[in-house]
Amino acid sequence: MDLDALSAARRDEWARLDELSRTRRLSGSQVDELVTRYRAASADLADIKTSAGRTAQGDHVSTMLARARLRLTGAPENVARQIPRFFALQLPAALYRVRWTTLVIAIAFVAVAVIVAFWVSGDPALVAALGSRADLEYYAENSFTDYYSENPAAVFAGTVWTNNAWIAAQCVLFGITGIWPLMVLVSNAVGVGTAAAIMLAFDRGDVFLLFILPHGLLELTSVFVAAAAGLHIFWAWVAPGRRSRAAALAEAGRSLATIVVGLILALAVSGAIEGFVTAQPWPWPVKIGIGATALAAFLAYMIVIGGRAHRRGETGDLTEYEAGTPTLVAG
Repeated sequence: MDLDALSAARRDEWARLDELSRTRRLSGSQVDELVTRYRAASADLADIKTSAGRTAQGDHVSTMLARARLRLTGAPENVARQIPRFFALQLPAALYRVRWTTLVIAIAFVAVAVIVAFWVSGDPALVAALGSRADLEYYAENSFTDYYSENPAAVFAGTVWTNNAWIAAQCVLFGITGIWPLMVLVSNAVGVGTAAAIMLAFDRGDVFLLFILPHGLLELTSVFVAAAAGLHIFWAWVAPGRRSRAAALAEAGRSLATIVVGLILALAVSGAIEGFVTAQPWPWPVKIGIGATALAAFLAYMIVIGGRAHRRGETGDLTEYEAGTPTLVAG
């Protein structure tokens, strides 16, 4: 198909469609004409995409069709129809995009936490620098475990959830700085490693793992994903490729900010586990099994469902109707 020839032949018809879609008051005959021209332009768009894929002409027609569609229906796409698409396609596709960065972050986080834990616990001087022996012993013997049961389970779960959700949101929203996600990761890795060091110094390393793993598997994974999304947004700004920095940043921000919604839900689950499961006098295989099951469900959603959405061409970004025509670049 000769796109230039098609554009020249249809220019007047497309201009008339655009004119009608912008007219505030339409007569009955004009409405009929708008419908007719909408159908004709839709057929043109289908021909363009089938023969040439994504082109400037196709995006131009797509924008006019979106405006005409809104003019005909009088309302944007039904929100009730957008919600299933969001959870079945957009969100898992966005999560899938950051899977490898998430893995690298997880490995680095665990490595830092382990190094800090064994380095500090193996040096009596460093342990002493953390506080008096009596205070540290009380922390290892009582405070660490009492933390999970000193407040009502519902209150504790809600507090943990809102705190962690805010941390995750900051990692994504302030990811453009490139510094904030790294600062959050390092501070949390050092904090976890320091707590583990105190427990190891008083031969309570097993208690540390048993109380951290039920909720920590999903909680920490959610933080890793949030940091990965934030760093992807930062990288889109640093290395936009052939796109302008503004276009690259807008696309990354739209597609990856959706991750915040998914992480809020995931952290609600981990908060519930921390509040209602971690402190329970149940067998440890049961409690850790609950946490592992929650993590497995999240990873399956991220990798299996996300991979399926990715193969369908989803990126987590808005549709053409929702985001408008992007700026095309040569090459």
